[in-house]
Amino acid sequence: MPTDTYTAACGPVLSRGHKLSPSDDELYQRTTVTVMQKEPDSGVMIEGYSSRGFSINGNQVFGPCALLPPAILQWNVGSFKDITEESVSLFHMLEPRIEILVLGTGARTERIKAEVLALLKKKGIAVEVQDTPNACATFNFLVSERRLAAAGLIPPPVSTALEAI
Repeated sequence: MPTDTYTAACGPVLSRGHKLSPSDDELYQRTTVTVMQKEPDSGVMIEGYSSRGFSINGNQVFGPCALLPPAILQWNVGSFKDITEESVSLFHMLEPRIEILVLGTGARTERIKAEVLALLKKKGIAVEVQDTPNACATFNFLVSERRLAAAGLIPPPVSTALEAI
C-alpha cells in the first residue's frame, strides 16, 4: 500500500518532529500521570472496636489511635475536645499527602474546633467527622477504594443500652 493512501485513510503520519495541534482532534489531549508507590494489599483494615480500643489487621490497639497507612500509632487524645491543631499535625506532614482524614469522635458525632478544620483545609485535606463506629466503616471503605485516607479514632465508651433491659 502506498504511503499517501495509508495517510489519507488513517490520519496524519506521526514522526518525532510532529507536534500535535487542536486540529488533530482525539490525538490532541493532555495526559497526566500520578505515580504512587503502593504495595498490593498494603491497606490497613479495621476489624473491630470496643470501649478499650481497636482490632486492626490482627493487632490489638488500646485507646485512641491514628491510622496512617501502613502505620498504626497511639494517638494522644482523651476526647474530641483534645483534637487540636497540634494533635492533627501528624496527619498533614505525610508524603504522599493524604486526601481525606476520617475522625471518629466516640459514641456521637461531635463538633471539631473550627481552627483545626481550617488548618486541614488549608493543607488540602478533606475531613469527615463521624461517630467512631461509622468512622471505622468509612475508613475501611475508602481504603478498599484505594484512596489515600488516614483516620484518628477515639474508642466509644461502654454502652449501657442493653443493661437497662
